[in-house]
Amino acid sequence: MTADLVDLIARLRVDFCNANRDDKTSPNAYPEPIWRPEKPGAKKKREKKARQEAAEARSGYMRIVAIATPQYAEKG
Repeated sequence: MTADLVDLIARLRVDFCNANRDDKTSPNAYPEPIWRPEKPGAKKKREKKARQEAAEARSGYMRIVAIATPQYAEKG
């Protein structure tokens, strides 16, 4: 929760600076979010879920290709 508050305050500061800047200067970019601690296995779990979603998306795409254009469907 503290990290969210710090990020919010940083974004508000940038918004305030951009609202009150001179028209000739370029707007400031938002800062990167600060580091947040996570559980030791969270990264592996996130990567596994991403691989699973990619595989499901690929099979769905291949199913649509097979229905729409049978000549381009992968054989086998």
